[in-house]
Amino acid sequence: MIRDQETLKQLVDLIDRFVRERLIPAENQMAEGAKLPDNILQEMKEMGLFGLTIPEEYGGLGLTMEEEIEVAITLGRTSPAFRSIMGTNNGIGSAAIVFNGTEEQKQKYLPKYASGEWISCFCLTEPDAGSDAASLKTTARRDGDHYILNGTKRYITNAAVADTFNVMARTNPDIKGARGISSFIVEKDTPGITIGQIDKKMGQSGSLTSDVIFEDCRVPAENIIGAEGEGFITAMKVLDRGRLHISGVSVGVAERLIADALEYAIQRKQFGQPIAEQQLIQAMLADSQTETYAAKCMVKDAARKRDAGENITMESSACKLFATEMVGRVADRAVQIHGGAGYMAEYAVERFYRDVRLFRLYEGTSQIQQLIIARNMIKNAS
Repeated sequence: MIRDQETLKQLVDLIDRFVRERLIPAENQMAEGAKLPDNILQEMKEMGLFGLTIPEEYGGLGLTMEEEIEVAITLGRTSPAFRSIMGTNNGIGSAAIVFNGTEEQKQKYLPKYASGEWISCFCLTEPDAGSDAASLKTTARRDGDHYILNGTKRYITNAAVADTFNVMARTNPDIKGARGISSFIVEKDTPGITIGQIDKKMGQSGSLTSDVIFEDCRVPAENIIGAEGEGFITAMKVLDRGRLHISGVSVGVAERLIADALEYAIQRKQFGQPIAEQQLIQAMLADSQTETYAAKCMVKDAARKRDAGENITMESSACKLFATEMVGRVADRAVQIHGGAGYMAEYAVERFYRDVRLFRLYEGTSQIQQLIIARNMIKNAS
């Protein structure tokens, strides 16, 4: 639960002001340059945004899940690409170490992640292993006091700027499913790592993704996270939290889109009156507001359950399914309310329309979330 409402309010107000005064004015620069401005990156580090979820004893703020959602919603009111650079340090890039790392690993890596000195990334997806992540082919063969990694990872966020890679690899070739997979911390200067070209994407320009190729990459055995065969299980725990975070971001983006659409509808006149007075425009605004409110209630409820120690695998999937599909509908309505102007790059809704499409794909597609929800329903009924 929320530990200190006043302190949380101060943090959220600080981030809200940063979003309004620094990030929103820089959205076009970020989109056109496909790179986070250096001065903004430094400000993010100084504000502690790279260590929001990392435990306080390792230099972070140690936010609870509910507190993290409040921050995610606030950060969601600007381009998702701004959040991307620090998102891995707070989520999938560091969480495995937080959950299952040794004390030595935590002491070595977490303070650097929390300060933003090092950027982390999460390497699970492969050219032939996306939704069926348990079928990954990257191997890690034990060789004395090292493991030798071979394989290719695809669409890896922040790979081009990462200092460490949390790599999922198969340590037991005789086990074809999830139980044969282990997790490793691989530092960027390890021989045998090649970073591919930065991907050209539909949206989220400035969020850098690329392939990571491992060729006879020797990783110290001490860099395995947990025991052999625990990697995929830990990864799923990481994704439970990450899916709630993305749900919170989706709510924030939806709130931004509604605000922009409402402002435009009030100012734009047709047939002698603001289009906001037209009932069909009002219906789109009302539907968007209602769905956003529903998603916010869902994700906050699931966050409180996680903070209380409950298993929220089904709830996190339900949140991600609903919230990411919801923000896609809100973005579509926002473009429609803007009319022809919504199709023009002059207005932020055009960029957001492309940006939010990714939410329904990464950290588990909507269809994967449906399977997780249904399978948990069946399991609970048995």
